[in-house]
Amino acid sequence: MQRLYDFLRRHPTGLDSFWAVLLFGFSLLWLIRAPMHPIPRIGAVPIVLALCAAVALRRRAPEKVLLLVTVCGLAQVVLDVAVNPADFAMLVVAYTVAAQGDRRASRCALAAALAAPVIATLRWPGPEHQTSVRWAIALVFTTIPFILAWVLGDSVRTRRAYYAQLEERAARLEKEREAQAKVAVAAERARIARELHDVVAHNVSVMVVQADGAAYVMDAAPEQARQALETISGTGRQALAEMRRLLGVLRSGAPSDDSDYVPQPDVEQIDDLVEQVRGAGLPVDFKIVGSPRPLPSGVELTAYRIVQEALTNTRKHGGPDVGASVRLTYFDDGLGLLVEDDGRGAQREMYEDGGADGQGHGLIGMRERVGMVGGTLDAGPRPGGGFRISALLPLKPTG
Repeated sequence: MQRLYDFLRRHPTGLDSFWAVLLFGFSLLWLIRAPMHPIPRIGAVPIVLALCAAVALRRRAPEKVLLLVTVCGLAQVVLDVAVNPADFAMLVVAYTVAAQGDRRASRCALAAALAAPVIATLRWPGPEHQTSVRWAIALVFTTIPFILAWVLGDSVRTRRAYYAQLEERAARLEKEREAQAKVAVAAERARIARELHDVVAHNVSVMVVQADGAAYVMDAAPEQARQALETISGTGRQALAEMRRLLGVLRSGAPSDDSDYVPQPDVEQIDDLVEQVRGAGLPVDFKIVGSPRPLPSGVELTAYRIVQEALTNTRKHGGPDVGASVRLTYFDDGLGLLVEDDGRGAQREMYEDGGADGQGHGLIGMRERVGMVGGTLDAGPRPGGGFRISALLPLKPTG
């Protein structure tokens, strides 16, 4: 049964042609049995054929079929061809135009559906002794099927338009979800890339400096070399822990044991970061201005990563005998950061383009982090030599 239904849906004209042939058969019986004069009988043949053809072609050209049916109706009135089974095509065409034709054609179909019963009742009023009341009742019962056919077709049009709108909305929402998913994936990839850059750039830089120092003093100062190796070991474990946390984000399933993942760095760990950098041989002056207080996690992570990246850049580009200072200022509505060094520094383009050993993501990552929390960042050479990075992080995002 389902196959038959699918076949009929794929061949609507064939189904309409079947009903047209059936209608022509009933109309042919009427032509044979109905008492008519020869001239109306001859004129009824092309009218019946045209009406049956209208049923067969109603879905292909609804507006043209409406015009054909209207002409056939007027020809019936002129040639005195009485109401016959083929006139059922007028009901079918009224429904089809209301359901599939444009709005203008639908209104014309409604007007024709209202006018056809009136004209037929006036043209063939019935017995002479019929009263006006019976005539009016006959007119009402003749008009109702035409009106119902048009109303049914218009309701089908409305339902189809509603379903089409729902499908369009669902398709639009699906596209929006796909776009949002792509944006979310891109943002997550950028975030992970920033985290990896900060972790690798800082920790590996510390390990390289300590390894070079250990190799230099291996024979002359074994104890100092041992301390450097311990620093390398601790820094490596810290880097592995942070990378394990980042890689856990990329896994499809949630970890069974959260103890394998360290928490995000915060402002309180900046002191430990400074001590680590000092142990790597870079003098750092660290001061806190204002009253420390809990901050949003995004602000704390941004502050930590800015200080980490700035000190890493100082160690890479500051030159020999460079010193740095870190100022952490608590305002009423935000957190201020100031990281400076007194070395030879590097030009702004070197920081932005990566220099000889970078990939150009240091300041870019800083600006992205600051922008995500609604803050501002100013970075560039300092008067008198060195480099300065200044950031203001509001407690509430501003955009």
